[in-house]
Amino acid sequence: MLESAFNWIKDFSVSHELIRLLFSTLFLIVTMFVLQAVASRIIRRRVVSTELRRKWLVQSRNGLLLLTLLGLFMIWGEELRTLALSIVAIAVAFVVATKELIMCITGSLLKTGARSFDIGDRIQVKDFRGDVIDQNLLVTTILEVGPGKTIHQRTGRMIVLPNALFVSEAVINESFTHDFVLHVFIVPFMRKDDWRAAQQALLAAAIKHCSHNLDTIRRHMLKVSVQLGLEVPNVDPRVTLQFPDAEEVHLIVRVPAKAAQKNYIEQLILSEVFLQRNYLETEKEEEIKAVIDSNV
Repeated sequence: MLESAFNWIKDFSVSHELIRLLFSTLFLIVTMFVLQAVASRIIRRRVVSTELRRKWLVQSRNGLLLLTLLGLFMIWGEELRTLALSIVAIAVAFVVATKELIMCITGSLLKTGARSFDIGDRIQVKDFRGDVIDQNLLVTTILEVGPGKTIHQRTGRMIVLPNALFVSEAVINESFTHDFVLHVFIVPFMRKDDWRAAQQALLAAAIKHCSHNLDTIRRHMLKVSVQLGLEVPNVDPRVTLQFPDAEEVHLIVRVPAKAAQKNYIEQLILSEVFLQRNYLETEKEEEIKAVIDSNV
């Protein structure tokens, strides 16, 4: 091992340019030390005032230090420029090679700082929707809910989302109010159908199945609103109208529910209302009844 070290030292060669730079650096440093010593000696001998002497000593030392740094920069300027270019090239290559990882870490910091969601929340990012079951510095794992944006059943599939998505995409948190939520679903009708009766039936069913939880949900929404500084929402069930075009009517049903029972409440209301009647236009309903009777 010692022999290998001696051979390396023997074969090691230093270029003339490097020797010149080292000699210039040593000469500059020695010169500055000598000047500092001479300046300090003259100031201590010639300046009588203690305060003025201290001031001149500090200023001379700082001035010579600045000249030393300037001289070193002039001596090693070309080498420093080459080194800086190399460092920049390496940094650019590193950033390009790890771009996705850097974006994932940035997305993780962004969602943590913004408190976008937490474990157990139901979120939607682009076309991905589900319940958050795990998250770390690089990825967020969700159990898919769907298919589509209006279905609230788990599909049994797990989705691993890179945190880079949270840098450029909006996050929808369906569990923003935690234990209880205001659940909205749409029931479409044609203008010729008996949508008025359906509206009354949907409202009656919603009140029936949500009334036992209303006081608890009101207290919860009041607590959340106070914490976030928001206006307290009205949690009473309601059915409103929407006209997407001249031929259609959409009944917008909004009901308060536990976050884990949105699909259950929705199906309970729809089953109770539409098992009793189709709410089609009168002629169509009579034709359907006639067909059923004839088959019987």
